[in-house]
Amino acid sequence: MNAPSHLDDDQIERLAELLEQRAVPFKGFNLEALDGYLSALAVGPDTVPMSEWEPQVWGTPPRWRDADERAQVEALLLGHWNMVTARARFEGEDIPDHLAPLLWLPEEAEAEQPDELDVGHDWALGFFRGVELREAQWEAWLDEHDWIDEIFALLDRLVSGEVIGEDPTQPPAPVDYRERLEIIAGLPAMLADLHHHRIDALTPREPIRRAATPDRNAPCPCGSGRKYKKCCGAG
Repeated sequence: MNAPSHLDDDQIERLAELLEQRAVPFKGFNLEALDGYLSALAVGPDTVPMSEWEPQVWGTPPRWRDADERAQVEALLLGHWNMVTARARFEGEDIPDHLAPLLWLPEEAEAEQPDELDVGHDWALGFFRGVELREAQWEAWLDEHDWIDEIFALLDRLVSGEVIGEDPTQPPAPVDYRERLEIIAGLPAMLADLHHHRIDALTPREPIRRAATPDRNAPCPCGSGRKYKKCCGAG
């Protein structure tokens, strides 16, 4: 079964139901956590094969009825993967609806909501679960780039619901609903920046090849008939 380039509404609903029935009861991911998890894999410092990342999705790998059901589930997962990678590669200010992060928001998201509403929590938690699959490589990126550390700090706020100030003796400040919305709105741009960094980091660098310098007493390669030291090698 061919994987779609992105999931339509019916496919998203089908995948969400599968996860609620076959993953969440076994400490696997719901749809929101899966979206964050795949996002980390798509923009991370190393390619993680599906054979390694899929078992984490389910917690305890389910037993499927037959090969056809297994193929359908795999197509949904790969369709979600295709959507996540297309989101990371998207260039532009307004991301299309079909590429938007899959996370729960209240129906009236811009209206006043209780600060205790932990929107984005599961998405960020899933992202960090994806980071764990290549933790050492991510740590190297974090050590080298403060801007990546700043992204992680924002995602940590979604998970913990707290902001730790400069004075560690003071209690952390709670993250309010509006701040959560601002972080969520910035997710596509964060992923795009990480994607560009990944491409740059994985692009082989051609070493600069310098032509061998002739011996000083050898004939000059320019064809003048003079010794190199008296011609192009002079000075």
